[in-house]
Amino acid sequence: MYKIIGADQKEYGPVNADQMRQWIREGRAGPQTLVQAEGATDWQPLAGFPEFAGDLAAKAGLPNLGAASAAPSELPADILSRDYQLDIGGCIVSGWNLLKDNFGVVFGGCAIFMLIQMGMGVLGNIPLVGLLVTVASLIITGPLTGGVYYLLLKVIRRQATEVGEVFAGFRFAFGQLLAGYLVPTLITGLSTIPGIALMAFSIFTMAQANAADALNLVLAGIGFILLIVPATYLGVSWMFTLPLVMDKGLDFWTAMGVSRKMVGKHFWLVLGLIVVCALINMAGVLACCVGLFFSIPLVFSAFMYAYESIFSASSSQTP
Repeated sequence: MYKIIGADQKEYGPVNADQMRQWIREGRAGPQTLVQAEGATDWQPLAGFPEFAGDLAAKAGLPNLGAASAAPSELPADILSRDYQLDIGGCIVSGWNLLKDNFGVVFGGCAIFMLIQMGMGVLGNIPLVGLLVTVASLIITGPLTGGVYYLLLKVIRRQATEVGEVFAGFRFAFGQLLAGYLVPTLITGLSTIPGIALMAFSIFTMAQANAADALNLVLAGIGFILLIVPATYLGVSWMFTLPLVMDKGLDFWTAMGVSRKMVGKHFWLVLGLIVVCALINMAGVLACCVGLFFSIPLVFSAFMYAYESIFSASSSQTP
């Protein structure tokens, strides 16, 4: 027998394995649905139960790239048609309170993330070895970031968690988180090529002439706009891809689409949140960089409160 925590954060069950399989087929339960087996005291994601691995794979209709599956029904049914409110100040304050009230797990998880990223950055500068480290960094950043989001969401939802959950992305959704990081990064990078080319052309022309002229200055300005605008739009639009993969069990492509559509409803508010968080991290850098160990957990937490405001489930009587 099993109990589950539904998308509305209510407890359902106990039910037998057959009923659980029925919920999986209907999309009411997915890889990240929290489940408690009879006789157990802890809750763990459904993906951690081998007896349901085949049912989850069948629902996904995909090779087993990770534990995530295409299960958009885990989102509120009206998610794409409804509106939401985003309080930038409220997200920052809530993020600070989360860090303050759960300092050990929030600080610890984010510190592990930062130390790994910093270590990879240092090793990446070593000749020969650096190339391998850079490739490794590209591989682990998505799953590691997804794990940080997963940990923070569990703390926000007052679910039992521990610092080690920062590595949950490697267990539950490695392939989808990897793609959810690499594909948006690649597309965003490609979008900057026209702007970079135009800027490079105008700067090279002025260097050759050893003089600046109005036409090339205008072209350089247009190139800068073509560089910044697409990258900013895509980066902001896809910022919730990884938490959607990790939390809702969406495949990366579906998560990218859902994130873009929901962010697009209040794009400037979401951008405003990012700008405020960037300023907070800048303050962390100015504090001898040590401040980043406090500003980054705050920023990540604020992002997850924004995620909850945008994607939280509506009240329902079914899981």
